[in-house]
Amino acid sequence: MAYKILAINPGSTSTKIALYEEDKELFTETLSHDIVELEKYEHVQDQFLMRKKVVESALVTRGFDIHELSAVVGRGGMLPPVKSGAYEVNEAMLDILKNRPALEHASNLGAIIAYEIASRVGVKAYIYDSVRVDELQDIARISGMPVIPRTSTVHTLNSRAMAMKAAASYNKRYQDVNCIVAHLGGGISLSVHAKGQMIDIISDDEGPFSPERAGRVPCKQLIDLCFSGDYDKRTTHKMLRGNGGLKAYLGTHDARVVEKRIAEGDAEAKRVYEAMAYQVAKGIGELATVVDGEVDYIVLTGGIAYSKILTDWIVKRVKFIAPIALLPGENEMESLANGTLRVLRGEESAHVFEG
Repeated sequence: MAYKILAINPGSTSTKIALYEEDKELFTETLSHDIVELEKYEHVQDQFLMRKKVVESALVTRGFDIHELSAVVGRGGMLPPVKSGAYEVNEAMLDILKNRPALEHASNLGAIIAYEIASRVGVKAYIYDSVRVDELQDIARISGMPVIPRTSTVHTLNSRAMAMKAAASYNKRYQDVNCIVAHLGGGISLSVHAKGQMIDIISDDEGPFSPERAGRVPCKQLIDLCFSGDYDKRTTHKMLRGNGGLKAYLGTHDARVVEKRIAEGDAEAKRVYEAMAYQVAKGIGELATVVDGEVDYIVLTGGIAYSKILTDWIVKRVKFIAPIALLPGENEMESLANGTLRVLRGEESAHVFEG
């Protein structure tokens, strides 16, 4: 019998669902939530029942009987640091996500909704490649300030999935290669994978600026700005995340708008957009040193990896390091479902979460 997997990915104002039969997508849908409705809830966790009902209603509308499910997988939330791969959702995980998550975030609801639906039909619920995956080697944790150790905050789900997909395209196993992945989206993060582990990263506040994030900025000047009295804490945070990057320089976070301006001869748009590509290339070069330059391939993924002008600029600077695989898109639903499918097939084992 073919495995049927429901994937659930809660975002700030929507919940994405997708149904897969084996590795074939049967349907995907983005369920938008009314902002006024969301504002009624003091905490993200309080949205659970509302979002669960919306998901269940969408499945009924589609005419899908949840008793056909083999498993349900939710986006992994703000847990303590965890290993890569699958975890079966259990009471210990639910307790943390409901009562004391590391951070309030919509992704915390993924496992909770998945567990409730799976329990109704007697199948298991999983998370896969949580946003809190941390496999950094010990030397990578040292930042230069003991009070600020480095931790792994990166687009793990898509990055690992595309690293595996690229490995297969080169007739290799992910566990046997070294690769670098650049996730190019609203935030940009990079990771280096060595023999199946993500041993170092460049988070979206350590490296390249992105459409709406400032990335790595000069620390001394940032401290001076924070204590200048001209900006409050909230405003400064927004300058770094939300109002930084392309938005700060060009007034838009839409790469398509920037490319249109470049095509129309806007020299400043070209200068800033190329600088973003330049910084991505620098980050790739930086991570190549982690594996002594022994890189089997480089992956460019994420939503703005669809941009030919941007990826051409990056490829030009890094092609001397290793072959480049272009795998654009966020690919989150596919990644959740395929990871769970590997568990169901016995190709991977799910970890036990112990809190």
